[in-house]
Amino acid sequence: MSVVISGLYISLTAILVVALAMRVVKLRRKHKIGLGSADNKALELATRVHANLVENAPIAMILLLLAELNDLSGIYLHLLGIVWIIGRILHAVGLTQGKGGYHLGRFWGGLLSWSVILILAIFNITHFVLDSMGYLV
Repeated sequence: MSVVISGLYISLTAILVVALAMRVVKLRRKHKIGLGSADNKALELATRVHANLVENAPIAMILLLLAELNDLSGIYLHLLGIVWIIGRILHAVGLTQGKGGYHLGRFWGGLLSWSVILILAIFNITHFVLDSMGYLV
């Protein structure tokens, strides 16, 4: 079975991970900080923005891949993938612009990201239950 849809969103997420990591590296070089943040608030924030994506992406992308393998319709996979990417960008921008405090982008980005994770988890659990009861062929 081909998993091109989840492959697309996993790849887009990977590009976002690298873009945010490059931001951290740029600040490390600019301020000559090899490890930690040396109390540099901009570096601390950039590191946190990157880390938050890295913390959330694996479970979301595994769930998306499993949903595709479990035959979730392509339109729903794309919808969830697009919402995921928009949510992660909103979160990164909001966390950065809000300097770690409240920001509408951070709020909506987190809400969208968690919603995608929960929807995918519920789909996969439902698929398991229906399959184990013999409703899926």
